[in-house]
Amino acid sequence: MKLKMYATVRRYEGVKGPEAAAKKVDEVFVPLISALPGFVEYFWIDLGDGAMISITVFKSLSEAINANEKTRIWVKDCLGSVLAPSVRIEAGAIVAYKGKLDGSLRSGRA
Repeated sequence: MKLKMYATVRRYEGVKGPEAAAKKVDEVFVPLISALPGFVEYFWIDLGDGAMISITVFKSLSEAINANEKTRIWVKDCLGSVLAPSVRIEAGAIVAYKGKLDGSLRSGRA
């Protein structure tokens, strides 16, 4: 892998409204985080049983740290009614990567 990237994974448990959370994340949060410097990719994953995970990828560690702080504030202010604070936050350098996502997959169409 030639690119150096950094990922943050946040796990949320006890999500009261997974559909409402996903809708708000997609419509409001994704445009905000994707506009930040160094943004590469974002995923919001429904694990079922009220558990969800977000994965955010940035080009540099400092950009990932900046996004983490903005995410923490946004979740508290805008999703506090459906999401508890993240149970676990992990971040680190991506050491292997291969991707094939294109526009049709990103929009949810296979």
